Amino acid sequence: MLRSTTGKVEQLQVSMKLEMKDSPGQLVAALKPISDVGGNIIAVIHQREPDQDTRTLNVQIVLELPEGRLENLTAILKGQGVHIQRIDRERLLYKRTVIIIGHLMHTDLSDTVARIDSTGFAEVSELSMSMPAVNERSSSRITIKALSKNDMESALAILRKVSEQKNLLMIEPLEEIA
Repeated sequence: MLRSTTGKVEQLQVSMKLEMKDSPGQLVAALKPISDVGGNIIAVIHQREPDQDTRTLNVQIVLELPEGRLENLTAILKGQGVHIQRIDRERLLYKRTVIIIGHLMHTDLSDTVARIDSTGFAEVSELSMSMPAVNERSSSRITIKALSKNDMESALAILRKVSEQKNLLMIEPLEEIA
């Protein structure tokens, strides 16, 4: 089970595409186990256009549930005859983007990224860089994802410290998505 720096059990965001029989009560029966395992439904996309040949419906669900409960949920759904077509998981729910300016290559950009990635609660998910000339300062747009808001703040604190040590300018945050 993943725990953040605060020791709390973390939430997992899951997107599922389900296929079920087109009969009254099937959708409700498929949604009930989500709350039974401690989950919270964020969105349900359901269009009432059954497949003419198989009499099934496709439903997309986005939900949050405590880490470690997805396996139990999928077993319950399969036991009800619901076919799970796709599952996408996202454990790093908090995202921030910052700009770093300075001699990034000369100060080992891979070391800067590794200091975030090695935490276990945050990672660099996107990085783009502009290098005008060998002896000029470069700039990098870095997106970090973390388990929780507290973990994000810890990751940004690490990046601030690294920026100070390497004489880099850090501009933050460009946005926050949770």
